[in-house]
Amino acid sequence: MIAMQYSFTLPADYDMEIIDRRIRDKGPAMNGFPQLGFKAFLSARRGEYGSRENLYAPFYLWDQPEGASSFICGPGFAALSDTFGRPRIRHWIVWHAHVSPDLAGARFAHSEHLAIEPHASLSDLRQQEVDLAKQATRDRHALACVVAFDPYDWATVRFGLHAEAPPASSTNQIYRVGHLSRG
Repeated sequence: MIAMQYSFTLPADYDMEIIDRRIRDKGPAMNGFPQLGFKAFLSARRGEYGSRENLYAPFYLWDQPEGASSFICGPGFAALSDTFGRPRIRHWIVWHAHVSPDLAGARFAHSEHLAIEPHASLSDLRQQEVDLAKQATRDRHALACVVAFDPYDWATVRFGLHAEAPPASSTNQIYRVGHLSRG
């Protein structure tokens, strides 16, 4: 499994209804995409849930890397790049992913990116992160919980999908889920 996300920062006065409409119109085209675990079509509005920017930032969980490659090389991604420019795509090796059968009820998402301390035991860190993800699934009623690792920038990402807005903090980004596609 791999996870990936790209993000477009939009002007402070951008009409986010344009993004909402884009998600409504284009989101269903990803339903049934081969090797896709899920795609969460995400947006954030400046000043809402602690967000400092207007964002369009889809998050993907892929069952196989070939699915990500097919998407990136396909017409949907070409259309996105024509509209917004070619984004830098962050991608991670998944350490743990839990996806609830009730995933369709997701209305909010959060992501948190954390630097890995130099000389930290990766084995210990992975176990801690997996344990935290499992606990978050039980305690916070997360509909999906993904923890992943970037060995280039030495960072972890924690991502969750929720029916209710999770608490905002200085270390996480809260998004609205406009559409959710499953493979």
